[in-house]
Amino acid sequence: MKHIVVLTGAGISAESGIKTFRDADGLWEGHDVMEVATPQGFAANPKLVLDFYNQRRAELSTVKPNKAHIGLAKLEKHYKVSIITQNVDDLHERAGSTNVTHLHGELLKARCTVDKNDIKTWKNDINLGDLSDKGYQMRPHIVWFGEDVPMMDKAIEICETADILIIIGTSMQVYPAAGLMNYVPQNTPTYFIDPKPNMKSSKNLTVITEPATIGLSLVEKLLESDV
Repeated sequence: MKHIVVLTGAGISAESGIKTFRDADGLWEGHDVMEVATPQGFAANPKLVLDFYNQRRAELSTVKPNKAHIGLAKLEKHYKVSIITQNVDDLHERAGSTNVTHLHGELLKARCTVDKNDIKTWKNDINLGDLSDKGYQMRPHIVWFGEDVPMMDKAIEICETADILIIIGTSMQVYPAAGLMNYVPQNTPTYFIDPKPNMKSSKNLTVITEPATIGLSLVEKLLESDV
């Protein structure tokens, strides 16, 4: 069974109605990124940061997986599928995908501010005074700017075993995630789905200039002939 590795980003969830956080002016929901997505921002104003992610978590409960999420889950009928996502939502899991690696954390989890390995499922608001078992404040289980990406080594190992690579909903410009495509074996067939691609088709690279839902359906048709 061939192994499909899928790299996903904000573009795939945008079609479900999830905002892509950062607007054209560089602000995240009206906040400077340094205020709401850095350890320094959390130290300076933890309530602001908690409220910011509480709003994102509430928003997540109002949206559903789209055809692209569902299409990726269906690929598991014929392939081993590993999804590596930069997204912090749970739409891949809700669509039925069973092997999802979240590079940048998960909105529906919280972790201890002191013990980074103390992680709990958390579907409600995180408030000041919500403490871990060791008595420390809980924080969003999100990888903020300036923090290590703990799942990166696992993601590299997954990419090294790819037979097919699909990139969808991400421009592959944010590092270290952007470097993952360099770890797939040489000459791996690669499909890059983006309405405004920054790559051009080449020998092993097929660029599909479409949004996620349309682009994935085209890839599915291409893969059908190989099943």
